[in-house]
Amino acid sequence: MTPSEPAFTSHRSPVLARRGMVASSQPLASQAGLSILMAGGNAADAAVATAAALNVAEPTSTGIGGDMFALYYDARTRQVTALNGSGRAPAGLTIELIEKQGIVNPQLDLIGNKR
Repeated sequence: MTPSEPAFTSHRSPVLARRGMVASSQPLASQAGLSILMAGGNAADAAVATAAALNVAEPTSTGIGGDMFALYYDARTRQVTALNGSGRAPAGLTIELIEKQGIVNPQLDLIGNKR
């Protein structure tokens, strides 16, 4: 930093860990994702927890029903999975209907690994 550059002082506390990382605009959301990693969840599980916490901590910037696109690399299987979470959801959609149609299996995580 040169003397002419203003110093940037953040008023948010960083969330630190030794064996994982979660980054978001809100420390509490990052902590939610980090807690999932610490409990044995994977990166996809942590991303969902972080997004859920952002719905509360930063509701004007994110929300349930928004679009989501992701590429997920599973180091164990060396596979990349693409997720396209765009478009509208029907008003009558329920978890039971999704499970009945086999779209979601409660025994699997977000990318198909057994829990």
